[in-house]
Amino acid sequence: METRFVRLVYYREQGSFSFANMHSVTHSVLLIILIFRGTNGDSVNQTEGPVTVSEGALMTLNCTYQTADFTPYLFWYVQHLNKAPQFLLKGLTADKKVEHEGFQATLIKRDSSFHLQKRAVQASDSAVYYCALSDTVMEGCRGS
Repeated sequence: METRFVRLVYYREQGSFSFANMHSVTHSVLLIILIFRGTNGDSVNQTEGPVTVSEGALMTLNCTYQTADFTPYLFWYVQHLNKAPQFLLKGLTADKKVEHEGFQATLIKRDSSFHLQKRAVQASDSAVYYCALSDTVMEGCRGS
């Protein structure tokens, strides 16, 4: 039986996102403004570099944050090759699991974490994943 692997590129570049192969610079500028608006001194830390997982296996991408804000909002975005980043999940309520398209995450305030998981990762999940922090719920990210 052949084992297939899924490569999930997951990184952060010195406090800012890298939007390689974006269709529009306007989209990336708008997303950066929305993510970092009003987050003075706040930070998000993600696992650096590519993550390779066997197809069908559990995938976990770590995200921890630091903020002085009492009510942080955490978000996961996914960017497939040659596409703009797309909203995936948001964490608005502590200790409440959120799920979308097989992905799940729980905002755990005591650990300052919002780790992304998928139980049975597929080749179609190969992409760049971004964790983001905001002090407001961003317009367009209120669903799922």
